[in-house]
Amino acid sequence: MSDTNCIKEIKLIPLNQDEEEKLAVQAKALAHPVRIRLLKILAAQPGCIGGDLVSTIGLAQSTVSEHLRILKEASFITTEVQRPRTCYSVNQNELKKFNSLFATSFRL
Repeated sequence: MSDTNCIKEIKLIPLNQDEEEKLAVQAKALAHPVRIRLLKILAAQPGCIGGDLVSTIGLAQSTVSEHLRILKEASFITTEVQRPRTCYSVNQNELKKFNSLFATSFRL
């Protein structure tokens, strides 16, 4: 029996290049425990959260801001400026799209 016969046949769900790139960017954004914790905190709150995130996470403002920037670039969170602070909230639609695309893309 050759090695290639040992590999289970899988059916790949076709994705276009844009979908694959977006999935990769979003997966990379979730590849850090602090970003996952930030998403969980934001998802548990109705509405916007501002500066409370820094004290809740327990990291420097600059570190939290960088993690939030990455989540925003991946479209997982939205921001709203309410002077003098910026509020953050989860983009539920985008999180659902990612979950669905990820689940269907890797179904064996």
